[in-house]
Amino acid sequence: MHRVVVYRDDADKGRQMVPYTTTAPYGSPNPRDLWKWMQGYEDKTGGKLLAIAHNGNLSNGIMFPFDAQYDGATLDQEYVSTRMRWEPLYEVTQMKGDGETHPFLSPNDEFADYENWSFGNLDLSVAKTNDMLAGEYGREALKRGLALEAKLGTNPYKFGLIGSTDSHTSLATTEESNFFGKMSTMEPGPERLVNVLVKTENDTIYYREAVASGLAAVWAQDNTRESLFDAMARKETYASTGPRMQIRVFAGWDYSAEDLNSEDFVQLGYKNGVPMGGDLSGASEGQAPRLMVVAIKDPDGGNLDRLQIIKGWMDSEGNTHERVIDVACSDARTIVEHRCDKPVGNTVDVTTATYSNTIGDASLKTLWSDPEFDANQSAFYYVRVLEIPTPRWTTFDAVKFGVDLPDDVPATIQDRAYTSPIWYTP
Repeated sequence: MHRVVVYRDDADKGRQMVPYTTTAPYGSPNPRDLWKWMQGYEDKTGGKLLAIAHNGNLSNGIMFPFDAQYDGATLDQEYVSTRMRWEPLYEVTQMKGDGETHPFLSPNDEFADYENWSFGNLDLSVAKTNDMLAGEYGREALKRGLALEAKLGTNPYKFGLIGSTDSHTSLATTEESNFFGKMSTMEPGPERLVNVLVKTENDTIYYREAVASGLAAVWAQDNTRESLFDAMARKETYASTGPRMQIRVFAGWDYSAEDLNSEDFVQLGYKNGVPMGGDLSGASEGQAPRLMVVAIKDPDGGNLDRLQIIKGWMDSEGNTHERVIDVACSDARTIVEHRCDKPVGNTVDVTTATYSNTIGDASLKTLWSDPEFDANQSAFYYVRVLEIPTPRWTTFDAVKFGVDLPDDVPATIQDRAYTSPIWYTP
């Protein structure tokens, strides 16, 4: 339940108040209390703050409440409006598991089973149950937000997405071939694949289950604290599980193929629509959102497999839904019933921890219009970009140190990125 608090201002303002913590006498574990402190900071200093909620996949379902907060307090208009005021971003991926979605929550998403941590919490004192998962994963929270907006008037989970390492070593390494772990005891060595991170009578977590993730990407106008803060506040961000992909997404009503292929693609995107993190409204009869998506691979990473649009919406009866739609496939593959007609393939040699970029594409782009758009339904759209399979960091360790690769970790992974959503409100 940690939050990371980001200051737009310099130290002169920052020093005017003692930083808030989760323990007395300088803090509380209740986010409502943190939000009050943040309001007090802005009132006193004239500065600006935002908070980013820590990845919630170990929160036992309390990160994204729907009826009541973990302390029993009912979710009300004050809670939803205040949370949205102070928390524009969410850390959707990091070292302790990926938090986009889970196979139980997204059974029709064949890529949902990615680096999930199905544990209760770090001390493993509470057994994880499936009913907790909806309060822990980002995609389900985005859907819950649509329902809460209909119920209370404000969407508290209208957040952009970032990734972070959660490293405590100052070595923020996210490359699979150069992963230094969360803390100094997890640095590379022949015992890392068998060493235990946490052990109780209920379960065991091994170092090998750590994830070489993630990174926060921010589309700022300048490389300054103020500009970076402003970009985060407007949610023009995306999360990567490690690779330094470049991704742009714009949504509007009138984009054309000429806009997508123009040298002025970015300028046209801003002029005639909204970027990732933005809002659409005012659909005319017969119109549907058009999304322009461009993705470029990490120059030092794997090629791209596909572009996917994740759509979530709420129907007239208040039920929420999701759909995964492949919108661009590498290697000239075709799309059949919303999916690339075949897998991209796999060039990984596990015995040498190598792969080849002879499959996949260096870049992908598309102009997509929602064929099932209903102007009366609230919805969101975000983009997931998948790389081709590459060796997992544990495979690099096994080769480097000449040890066996444990059976309970995958030899390969498909790194990915998640963009902040774009919302449609009737």
